Amino acid sequence: MSHIKKAGFTLIEVLIVVVILAVLAATVIPQFTDSTTDAKKSSVMLNLHTLRSQIQLYRAQHEGNPPSANLNELTIDTDVNGTAGGPFGPYLTKIPVNSFTNSNSVKALTAAPTASDFNDTDGWLYNTNTGDIWINYEELKDE
Repeated sequence: MSHIKKAGFTLIEVLIVVVILAVLAATVIPQFTDSTTDAKKSSVMLNLHTLRSQIQLYRAQHEGNPPSANLNELTIDTDVNGTAGGPFGPYLTKIPVNSFTNSNSVKALTAAPTASDFNDTDGWLYNTNTGDIWINYEELKDE
């Protein structure tokens, strides 16, 4: 009488494969999570650079005066006084979105932002006196 051995995996072999897959998943999944944050940061940094450069261009063409609190002058043609209908602009088709708050609204400030100025609703923090602009995301306040 011969013994017929059935083909298959033992319980130990299956457990080893499951453990290996768990270790691989634990190392790969955090990389995908970080890539989302990295993409948001890259996007918001590009938008910040664009806003800053267009505000500086606006100031150069408007006798050093910054745009108003909502930055609407950046999206229209203006004259040297910032009134609609002149030869300057538009500098942007629309105010870009902050990818961390999903907003393009502007919160007007009269000084550098403090911790209480950061919120989850506005896209940008803008100093109407100096023309400085910041990302409304406290972790990137020094950018």
